[in-house]
Amino acid sequence: MGMERKVYIETSVVGYYAGRASRDVVVAGHQQSTHDFWPLLSEGLLPYVSALVVKEAGKGDPELARKRLDAISAFSVLATTPEAERLAQDILDGCGIPAEYPEDALHVAVAAIGGMEFIVTWNFAHINNPFTKMMIRQAIENGGYECPEIVSPDAFLGDET
Repeated sequence: MGMERKVYIETSVVGYYAGRASRDVVVAGHQQSTHDFWPLLSEGLLPYVSALVVKEAGKGDPELARKRLDAISAFSVLATTPEAERLAQDILDGCGIPAEYPEDALHVAVAAIGGMEFIVTWNFAHINNPFTKMMIRQAIENGGYECPEIVSPDAFLGDET
């Protein structure tokens, strides 16, 4: 095959995949897209998570936490390294992500250092956001890495606007 793309699955995506069905229209839409996207993770996309995703997925309601952890159990796990922590700090320093959300910067840094082609996230507030994406890219490239494309699951379903 050889065309497999490395994708980093951020915690918000796991949450929508393994969450209880929502009545909220937006959330329900994200859940549906996530369910449509999930089979691609065994057909041409190589899914990765980080130790941070595993930690975040394991929090909260025990039954849902188990579902989240089961959902990602077969994915490769990227470690949090001192190198990733430094790059995350550079992203925060460059105002790519607000200082109050160091985990969001760490997701991005771990994915960049791990050589991911995509970061898949529903976090539009701090990660998948046109204003922050430019600053995130700048910080990562200044650090000497390639910046993964930051997208939502919709990007893989052919209907992201």
